[in-house]
Amino acid sequence: MRRSFLDYLIITLKGIAMGAADVVPGVSGGTIAFISGIYEELISSINKINLSALKTLRKEGIAKTWEQINGNFFAALLLGIAISVLSLAKGIKWLLENEPILLWSFFFGLVLASILFVAKEIKRWQLSTISFFIIGTIVAYYITTIPPMQNTESNLFLFLAGALAICAMILPGISGAFILVLLGAYKVVLEAIDEKNLKTIGILGIGAIFGILSFARILKWMFNHYKNLTLAILTGFILGSLNKIWPWKETLTWYTNSKGHEVPLLQQSILPGNYTGDPQLLWSVLLAICGFLTIYILERVAVKSN
Repeated sequence: MRRSFLDYLIITLKGIAMGAADVVPGVSGGTIAFISGIYEELISSINKINLSALKTLRKEGIAKTWEQINGNFFAALLLGIAISVLSLAKGIKWLLENEPILLWSFFFGLVLASILFVAKEIKRWQLSTISFFIIGTIVAYYITTIPPMQNTESNLFLFLAGALAICAMILPGISGAFILVLLGAYKVVLEAIDEKNLKTIGILGIGAIFGILSFARILKWMFNHYKNLTLAILTGFILGSLNKIWPWKETLTWYTNSKGHEVPLLQQSILPGNYTGDPQLLWSVLLAICGFLTIYILERVAVKSN
């Protein structure tokens, strides 16, 4: 596929949107790829990085291999993602520490809209589809009630976190950042990016490469053979995960991290009226609506442009 400079610039902009989605534990980069029309090319290109590409590299050189794996597409997309992640990490970290209720409210609106968008892609609802949707909802809700892991800075843990998060990134509906939240590694990753901790970033990156190369093949097979059921369980997973990003929480237990800071360990969702302190209800509702409309508008724009 021959593309102009403008075409690659647009892909970079889509990468920026994907990166922004995966920095925040809300809508996934996969959803952005889905609604912007590059999802199938992304999955197909990832699957081209295989033994055949290595053989081409050995026999015909870098230029031919680069063409075979759609390298220009990857370069433009990854550039956008990197720009977004590096520029947003510090701001998101500050908001998590200073305005958590407002930030989670915006995320909540994003995820609600993502549920409707992914569910709309299910072509036929039947008993099996509904069953997978319910299973996904129950499993995800249960996961959100599990305390985050405490040992979030070991090399093996960071490797696995990178692998799981990147798998979520290419799934429409599941945010890679949300997976990091579930694992208790979200703030660790944000701090590593903010502080330019190359060791931590490198281990996460190696895990991400391992995860995406192995999982993309499974994902392509699932979408080719069981698309409706796959989308149903993803929709249920997103619905069940709303408990994790509910803005108003009561902390039940704490733990001390490696830097000596007290960090919430086990939390439960509560109603705004039961929240100790200012629930910021009006602003929370407005930001949730803004989050919802953000995804709705992105989808409308993508539909008109296709």
